[in-house]
Amino acid sequence: MIARVGDRIVIESEKVGQRDREGLVLEVFESPLGPNYRVSWDDGHESEIRPRGGSARIVPAAAKPKAGAKAKAGAKPKAGAKA
Repeated sequence: MIARVGDRIVIESEKVGQRDREGLVLEVFESPLGPNYRVSWDDGHESEIRPRGGSARIVPAAAKPKAGAKAKAGAKPKAGAKA
């Protein structure tokens, strides 16, 4: 899965006792070797990476509701809304 701007990326730790590294994808750009990402890490640092196969997990950004989308079944209408 290729990350998109706004997704979160998790780099799995290769050392026992070391935490995974997590950050926000700020930019995606292609190279001859595959996608590269500019990431703002949770510790405040920013870097460009090209994860090796299987070393990163992408957490998609929450989907935003589309304009004019219908409410979910069972959802209560807003005050003043026509039924």
